[in-house]
Amino acid sequence: MANTKSAIKRIRSSAKRQARGRRVRTEARTFIKAARAKISDGELDAAKKSVAVAVRALDKAAEKGIIHKNNAARRKSRLLQGLAEAGKDK
Repeated sequence: MANTKSAIKRIRSSAKRQARGRRVRTEARTFIKAARAKISDGELDAAKKSVAVAVRALDKAAEKGIIHKNNAARRKSRLLQGLAEAGKDK
């Protein structure tokens, strides 16, 4: 257990940050899964909208420092690449 006042406060504030980060990360993950599902189902119009929402969520997470900006860039790139490949097939 923490002994000093500052250590106790750090525990409290880190728990708050962790909860906030978990919410943003989970939200982004959910949007990515939805976009991938629509891409694999071949619903291109819906997939484009889902990818846009997922990209926005990834940008927000990177901006807040919850995920690294390169991690967000890689995930966005892979999503858009999958969307482009699905568009070529049709």
